[in-house]
Amino acid sequence: MTNKAVSMLGLLFTHPTEFRTLINFYLWHEQKRDITDKQEHSTSGWDRSTMRRCWELLDMTSRSFGAIVKELDGDLARIVCMYYLVLRGLDTIEDDMTIPDESKQPLLRSFHEKTVTPGWKFDGNGPDEKDRQLLVEYDTVVEEINRLAPEYKKVILDICEKMETGMADYAHKAATTGSIYVETVSEYDLYCHYVAGLVGEGLTRIWSASRKEAPWLCDQLELSNSMGLMLQKTNIIRDFREDAEEGRYFWPREIWAKYGFQEMRDLYAPGAEEKAGWIQSAMILDALRHATDSLDYLRLLKNQSIFVFCAVPVCMAMATLSLCFQNPEMFQRNIKIRKAEAARLIMNSTNPREVALIFRDYARAIHHRAKPQDPNFLRLSITCCKIEQWVETNYPSFVVVNPNGTGLDPKDKRSAVALQEKKLVEDAQAAQQAEFRAKRGLEKERLYHSNAPQLSIWVLLGYIGALIGVMVVLGAMLAWVIYKIYEEPVVMDSPIQ
Repeated sequence: MTNKAVSMLGLLFTHPTEFRTLINFYLWHEQKRDITDKQEHSTSGWDRSTMRRCWELLDMTSRSFGAIVKELDGDLARIVCMYYLVLRGLDTIEDDMTIPDESKQPLLRSFHEKTVTPGWKFDGNGPDEKDRQLLVEYDTVVEEINRLAPEYKKVILDICEKMETGMADYAHKAATTGSIYVETVSEYDLYCHYVAGLVGEGLTRIWSASRKEAPWLCDQLELSNSMGLMLQKTNIIRDFREDAEEGRYFWPREIWAKYGFQEMRDLYAPGAEEKAGWIQSAMILDALRHATDSLDYLRLLKNQSIFVFCAVPVCMAMATLSLCFQNPEMFQRNIKIRKAEAARLIMNSTNPREVALIFRDYARAIHHRAKPQDPNFLRLSITCCKIEQWVETNYPSFVVVNPNGTGLDPKDKRSAVALQEKKLVEDAQAAQQAEFRAKRGLEKERLYHSNAPQLSIWVLLGYIGALIGVMVVLGAMLAWVIYKIYEEPVVMDSPIQ
């Protein structure tokens, strides 16, 4: 029996609901396209050995992301695959702490040029760098980049140049100033813009260039940047322990230093749980402020494959933020949402309304666990309510009715409002009828019938019995009177004397 089968069997007995979700996912979630199919070769490039290797490198660097990339329509899948590999290669150089700054700076600042230089590859990463193989075989990526249409190639190289400049600046600052921390929230936003906001900008420009989305979509830079920031900040929050152990610190000092911590490593020290939780909620609050912008962005998308590609990651980001909130385990290890929850999100992230409801549910879960003693409690409540308000404004909810048709569901708190409104309507109708009857001279009749006592069946039978008894007595009395009148016999005079 395979490990996967054992895992599913264990899930059946420990989490039967999750087991059912996964079974539904495996049975009913259809793969939208198969890039290896011969009829897809013209757009996927699977028939070329270099592009086939690029697809394999995509799976090596991120299998989950690769799965949704492959379901994009037409040649968008291949274009986004190449876009991701270029930026992943750049990020691999920037993240590698074993490369000295004097070598890293020229590599970063010229990476967009090397991306189109035939035969260029790099094997100078540390042996433990997880994505070093991508750069070892980067000449394969270069060959496929040079095959792209000019409009796509221009977008990829432009975003790469902007991103490499920001990364190089931050890497140089850390190496020369000795500062390993991001100081302010504004600086944190700028860093996330360089590493993720620009990714969203590039994708939006690719959507417009493909003509599968509106041409003006590429001008929505604020929305696309917010969506990228939400994803990046979620990853930074979740990966706190892993980053801290590798000497990468992205949480801004402005948030955590005011609670008395000198180093970020102190956040997971024994005895720091309460204040660390407050800092954690502040970081999650900062990420949640991009939620409504992300929802606005998704509402602009018309192509189904593009929508799903964008919606699934942000829904998982909301699930991850909910998982991390008030969860001290996040400071001890890298935590992830469960497979069944991920499967449910993939199946439900099909349209803007469903995604909005997912956001609302996770915002409610976060708000429910918020503690009044948390210094961020009020701002966190306001932010969660803004998400709720956005959803209710754009997709108004309805009062839940019992499935058996017996009326409103008492568990739905809005039922009381609906019942009150119903009573007001009925009272108004009754007043109108009363006025109409009064004008017709029927007011006394209405009052008589409305004030008449309501008799039970036994009382009614008693009245009928009494009436019968009275009639019997009256009949008996009448018979007695008649009897008395004719009691003496009448004597007739004889005609014979």
